[in-house]
Amino acid sequence: MAQQAKFDVPKLREYPIVPRVREGAMQHSKPFVAKPEFQQPLGFPGELVDNWKEVALGKMGELLNKYRSVQVFLDICVKCGACTDKCHYYLGTADPKNMPVARQDLLRNVYRRYFTFTGKYLPKLVGAVDLTQDVLEDWYRYYHQCSECRRCSVFCPYGIDTAEITMAGREILDSVGIGQKYTNEIIGKVFKIGNNLGLPEPALADTLQGLEEEVKADVGVDVRFPLDEKGAEVLLVTPSADFFAEPHVDGLIGYAKVLHQAGISWTLSSYASEAANFGIFSGNYENMQKVAQRIRDAALDLGVKRIVVGECGHAWRVAYSFWNTLIGPFDFLDPKYPAPQHICELTYDLIRQGALRFKREANDHRVLTFHDSCNVSRGSRMGSTPGGQFEIPREIIKACCNHFYDMAPETIGESTFCCGGGGGLLTDDLLELRVKGALPRMEALKRVVDEHGVTHMAAICAICKSQFSKVMPYYGFEMDMIISLHQLVGDALDWGATAAH
Repeated sequence: MAQQAKFDVPKLREYPIVPRVREGAMQHSKPFVAKPEFQQPLGFPGELVDNWKEVALGKMGELLNKYRSVQVFLDICVKCGACTDKCHYYLGTADPKNMPVARQDLLRNVYRRYFTFTGKYLPKLVGAVDLTQDVLEDWYRYYHQCSECRRCSVFCPYGIDTAEITMAGREILDSVGIGQKYTNEIIGKVFKIGNNLGLPEPALADTLQGLEEEVKADVGVDVRFPLDEKGAEVLLVTPSADFFAEPHVDGLIGYAKVLHQAGISWTLSSYASEAANFGIFSGNYENMQKVAQRIRDAALDLGVKRIVVGECGHAWRVAYSFWNTLIGPFDFLDPKYPAPQHICELTYDLIRQGALRFKREANDHRVLTFHDSCNVSRGSRMGSTPGGQFEIPREIIKACCNHFYDMAPETIGESTFCCGGGGGLLTDDLLELRVKGALPRMEALKRVVDEHGVTHMAAICAICKSQFSKVMPYYGFEMDMIISLHQLVGDALDWGATAAH
């Protein structure tokens, strides 16, 4: 696949190197624009409005009043440079506008021109610029060269969150009729059908039946994949990629095996068959709320006691950080469990209770490392103690695998590098950006491959899995090197006398 690339693929180096600036290196990169029929159901104009400048400035003023953090972040940057080399896209592309501070400045310079005293009367003194068509186009290019991973905020001495500025920029673009095709079409599919793929209930039911037959043939156990079953204890909401894509589907099989062996009744919902919430990528909380509301409605209709979220990074961030205000309170669920609960939390609790039986040697043909996904690492938490989002997945791996090695500490945990495809950028019209943005993670992976013979990298995010499957071959790795964490769990479960051989 690497030979098919229409762009220069970065070379993996022994040690990370901060690149020299290449002005305009990614000026040509931008995603396709959404068609009117996909904009309007989301409440956005179908195409660029005639009075776009007034609308854009009006929306900016609205966001500044609505979200105090946006104005604070635009005001307090001192250009110290701490974020300069922290962005995977700058490290991979060398485009200076992919430095977080410069990407912020695209909005900051317009904010100063129209919303600060100095910018109105002495614009050159503070670098203020007029909002022009060229500026608007730069917003569209470079706010879609940010995966909202928030790594820069970890290193910023003021805690400036570039993701919030990116989200504000995208929401302004949506408001004037320049929405991104990939993200907005997907939100529309959820509104219409209930999942990102537009997968209707009959197709979903057939898929689940096929998985039941596959697991029966594999382990000799009647593991069910229930759909729309009222009275189940758990409603599982998982990214729709889990229903058919590789390696995602093996993770879904792992969830089902865990729930079956633990004797927990559960169900999926055809009405709310999607955990992912692309509303967060555009920063539009109305669309976020509308997507999330389907899950609350399904939980109430099915009468479940728990809502468990599958392996998806931004789905968990939305659930953990936003659900209570978007669609809460969850006073109808069992208070003994977190609301919501991550599938890793559920599995980890079962492991500690001794409710799962493992044959760890079943994974001996794999040498594992683990990729911390951005939205889990920096936008949420797991368990009852700080850092649980880092410890729990690793403890699960160690419980079902004998060979595990972490990547370099500065590339994991809170400092983890993004996969390069998050934030609504997982689209082939941005493939060059995605490949180049994956460079820092690929370099960290290569080191543990060389030093420890690592053969597989586990992840708990659907976008990470899809991204790595696509870009790994560009760096000389096999695409099936990426694996779902719960595939490891499912493969190592010991069925013993329960298997009808």
